[in-house]
Amino acid sequence: MSGLRERQKVERRQAISKAAIELFERQGFQNTTIEQIANQAGVSAPTVFKYFGNKQEIILEILHDADQRALKDTRNQIPEIEDPVDALCYLERLLTGYALEVMHPSLWRELLPLILFGGDNGLPEGYRAMNDALRAEISGLLRELQQAGRLRADLNVDLAAFLLNDYSHLQLFRLVNQEQPDIESHSAQVRRITELLFYGMQA
Repeated sequence: MSGLRERQKVERRQAISKAAIELFERQGFQNTTIEQIANQAGVSAPTVFKYFGNKQEIILEILHDADQRALKDTRNQIPEIEDPVDALCYLERLLTGYALEVMHPSLWRELLPLILFGGDNGLPEGYRAMNDALRAEISGLLRELQQAGRLRADLNVDLAAFLLNDYSHLQLFRLVNQEQPDIESHSAQVRRITELLFYGMQA
């Protein structure tokens, strides 16, 4: 019986998230209320609050899950990838692909300025905490490559992770602001910058 209840809770949480994203994409994040989300999901507003403290938490959970999928899939593939640039480009491609899979570019266009440049909606602080955790994971991935001898021993992996993470946000912002997001051109530009970072500007 407890197993059934837990499954129902998971399904209800997923239904609320799905309803929220549908509304965010249709009418905008800022214009959507918890009451509207509850109505779309077929539950009461107090039920939504049982699962999420606010609509910002819905967004953050969806993005966190997408990031974790990308990290897990990349770690599974790492043993097969010799070149660290290939590994990092693979991770970035998954992070971007999953991000666009869970949220339409139009929603990203609305959210990224709020996330990156601030506002009073609670998103920037929550996103920063989540992104700090992602950056730590990228540092860990780089450290594994370093320990495997694929990166030089004196590389500052935390700084490298910061640069890659910071740049990826700028590139995502450019991508979602294209009328038709060009993933292939985006990936090619990410590879050029990653190669520059890792192979340097030495003669």
